Amino acid sequence: MTPSMEKFRAVATALAREAGELQRASLWQPLQIEHKGTIDLVTEVDKASEALLVGGLQQAFPQHDFLAEENVYAGRGASHKWIIDPLDGTTNFAHGFPWFAVSMALEIDGEICLGVVYHPMMNELFCAVKGEGAELNGVRLQVSPRSPLQQSLLATGFPYDSATDKENNFAHFANFQMSCRGIRRAGAAALDLAYVAAGRFDGFWESKLKPWDVAAGELLVREAGGRVSSFDGAAYSVYNHRIVASNGLIHEEMLAVLGRAAPTGVSS
Repeated sequence: MTPSMEKFRAVATALAREAGELQRASLWQPLQIEHKGTIDLVTEVDKASEALLVGGLQQAFPQHDFLAEENVYAGRGASHKWIIDPLDGTTNFAHGFPWFAVSMALEIDGEICLGVVYHPMMNELFCAVKGEGAELNGVRLQVSPRSPLQQSLLATGFPYDSATDKENNFAHFANFQMSCRGIRRAGAAALDLAYVAAGRFDGFWESKLKPWDVAAGELLVREAGGRVSSFDGAAYSVYNHRIVASNGLIHEEMLAVLGRAAPTGVSS
């Protein structure tokens, strides 16, 4: 690993832990909650976490660009860009459900090269560096060896506008429910992807995601030996809003399920 990447990783992991501690201390406390949409929430902890992360990174790397969930930052056309979800799982956090994470990724010349996901309530720090593998609290990660799909545990999520948009994932959920061992919908895509990398889930799919939801997690899966693609099997970019991630062994089966027609009475 290059000295510059060592520094990027050290700064990012330290800031992720700091933001995670802020979130852990704020959980189950009175919150100021705002609505970005009918059910899409943001809290003062989201905003404080983003200010902490971006402020720390700007101090360490003033020449870098930033793409984050809660604010728009002026771009310089820099070769290095941090992609940040300061609190992935805001709805969970706002309801006191302890399943949320800090997610940070570094894109260099259009390629994700560093990913950090920190689950503060379990003190689990997931980290991946392109070409160097993925780790959980310093222990190397490897995707699960489980197959076929029928014996696999999957994860997914639903978009905030699932009540009004036909791309609501309901049909895919029904099709997968009939094709696998089980599905978990916990509400934080960054953690879902980290859990695929750790072999706890065998696969994950979701649509209508933003780059900050997936940038760190998709690198974790790749570096743990898994496969990531779009719904049609094509090469995946974090700017593509449909993602399939798996241990690789069940990937083609997952793509086949995603390619099925919607069941009767269920919108696609």
